[in-house]
Amino acid sequence: MNGRLDTPTTVALIVAALVKAAFLWLILRTPVRGTPDRRAKALRTLLYVTVAYTLVLRHPIGLLPDAVDEVLTLVLWTAIHVLYLLVIRWRSPTSRAAAGAVFAVGLALFVQDALDRLDLYEVGSSGLSSMASTLSVVAATVLTVVGQRRDGRWSRGTLIAGWSSIGVYTLILPLTLIAKDLRGDGVVVTLIFFDVAMLVGSVWHAATARELAVEDRPADDPPPVRRRVNRVLVAAVTVLPLAVLIQPEQAAYLTYSSGSTQCYDQPAFGDLKPSERDATFLCRARGRDGGVPPMFPDSMSDQAVLAYGRVLCRTQDHDEQQAILTRAGSERAAWGVNAWDLVYVCPETVGATRPDLLRSTAETQEDYADSIAEANAKCRDPWPRTKGVVRATANYFLFADGDHGYLVHDPGDAAFEEEAEQATDRVYDDSTRIGVAGSAALVGHLADVSDLCLTVKAFRTAPPARTAGWDQVSEVPLISRSGRLTVPEMGEGEVGAGAPMPNLAIKGKGRYRLRVYIRVNDAAEEHLVVVFPGTSSKMLKLKS
Repeated sequence: MNGRLDTPTTVALIVAALVKAAFLWLILRTPVRGTPDRRAKALRTLLYVTVAYTLVLRHPIGLLPDAVDEVLTLVLWTAIHVLYLLVIRWRSPTSRAAAGAVFAVGLALFVQDALDRLDLYEVGSSGLSSMASTLSVVAATVLTVVGQRRDGRWSRGTLIAGWSSIGVYTLILPLTLIAKDLRGDGVVVTLIFFDVAMLVGSVWHAATARELAVEDRPADDPPPVRRRVNRVLVAAVTVLPLAVLIQPEQAAYLTYSSGSTQCYDQPAFGDLKPSERDATFLCRARGRDGGVPPMFPDSMSDQAVLAYGRVLCRTQDHDEQQAILTRAGSERAAWGVNAWDLVYVCPETVGATRPDLLRSTAETQEDYADSIAEANAKCRDPWPRTKGVVRATANYFLFADGDHGYLVHDPGDAAFEEEAEQATDRVYDDSTRIGVAGSAALVGHLADVSDLCLTVKAFRTAPPARTAGWDQVSEVPLISRSGRLTVPEMGEGEVGAGAPMPNLAIKGKGRYRLRVYIRVNDAAEEHLVVVFPGTSSKMLKLKS
């Protein structure tokens, strides 16, 4: 605009200033004389607080966290609605009950929208939710104005302000849609109109508070036809917000999308209540972890996803699964569906072949611990009479898809990672299958195995060689720079020793000798690792 206001904007600002001045005069009029009771005083105070919020308080409150604003608004309007029910003389239980129902629906929708704005709850359809919220506000205002008219304490001007505020609310949605297509001056004028129009509600609230103490005004007794029309109107505004929220069963409920907070944690089947299993399947079916597409299109309803899931449970092979997923419009039909996904919708079918998927997390951990203990129990100390200073025997679990072997290393050495890589590179340099680099030695396995029995022992001096019964015996130098030498344990992973391993550097920092005994039989591969102090740097093959 080159620093100058165009004519439409100038006219709009002048008119807005005049209208705002008139509204402000109406808002600031002093309350009428009278002695309201305690409830009326409380309602008057809260209504003036809402007016002050609209005019002034919303600016400093806007500097606070969003959650504070939402909570304050919820508390304020909950109190106002309760006092409306208690202070307004509704003249009939039906009107009071209808108003209470609409107030409750409106507050529930406000809570839902607030949680959505705070990213604590994801609303399925934001457009539908906004429409329902607007209708609930309109319905609540209609019933309140009708109640004020029946009460008889409020003037015609206050009732007109109430009906006008309803008109403003009904214009918000269409004007918002129109404003999206406007450009330049039209946008500015529309924003000015919105700014002025939103004060109509404040005028009504202020007038309602102002006249709370006035004596009863004579209320006209409407004719029978008018009374029937009023009943229909009350019923309509009560039911309409609820009707908007009710969708057909085939509508696309998207309660559990890939970004829903409910889907961040996906418990094991055994940790869930029966009522929670469908929701978990929906989370998994709509998941996009790792950048993969969801199992079903985003537009598909929750009911349809669950129905397809149960159909997939009855398939006999991968081709049948692919055909069903293709028919459903899946972007990953060729992948099929895994049993650990389907278990949530058909546990009886999946559990017949995969009972492990029915377990809880605690049961899985217990079973895992039992399997490790069972594997450890199969391993025996090959030198039971030669105790050593420290010793341990356990099953060592390797990578199932292939592993070079296991490390005997100093985990406290700053150069450990680099030297471990060097040791790995050297493990195949000769037939000993031991790669050494400083404080790390990688011991390879002879057979193609996924685990082996490992015994480690530390001595103060070199024990006798005792090579009989072993396929290979080798001895190499090893350094401990931090005073530790040990073998990796499993911990929470899948690779490592299945039991705690001791510190084999029994004399602290210094040079050691590492002797490794290996033999392979029909049962398994067995290793005996012996560590003792020694300064020699020779690599010896005691038996090969």
